[in-house]
Amino acid sequence: MKSFSHSHFKTYVVILLIVIFGPVGNFLLGKGMKGLGMTLSWKPSELVRFIAFALRSETIWMGIGSLIIFFVSYSLILSWADYSYVQPASAFAYGTAALLGHFMLGEIVNAVQWAGIMIICLGVFVVGRTPLRTTEPN
Repeated sequence: MKSFSHSHFKTYVVILLIVIFGPVGNFLLGKGMKGLGMTLSWKPSELVRFIAFALRSETIWMGIGSLIIFFVSYSLILSWADYSYVQPASAFAYGTAALLGHFMLGEIVNAVQWAGIMIICLGVFVVGRTPLRTTEPN
């Protein structure tokens, strides 16, 4: 049986992967898609242009890769920790998303939004002090 500290350590590492790669993947996809511009119609020629652009974009592929890492990490952690632990603990991703938006995209994040993010992060610290699993393993 694994030790308590090893179990918590691997959980924190995987949550860190989730908190980083989820928002980074979404950021990269968003940045890549902004390079395409707005698609105004569903004509076959527009869809072909859209698909061709997406397949050629390095930024979009990096976003897809980041989201695959996020998905694998999220799936993995749910195999040993409760969803009611993982979902709130991974809420640090909201802070990551705000930081990316502010510093990388030049978006304005106002004081009320920062306060809300801080409250979420405080909640994550509270959840982090609870057991990883409250149910019996199958």
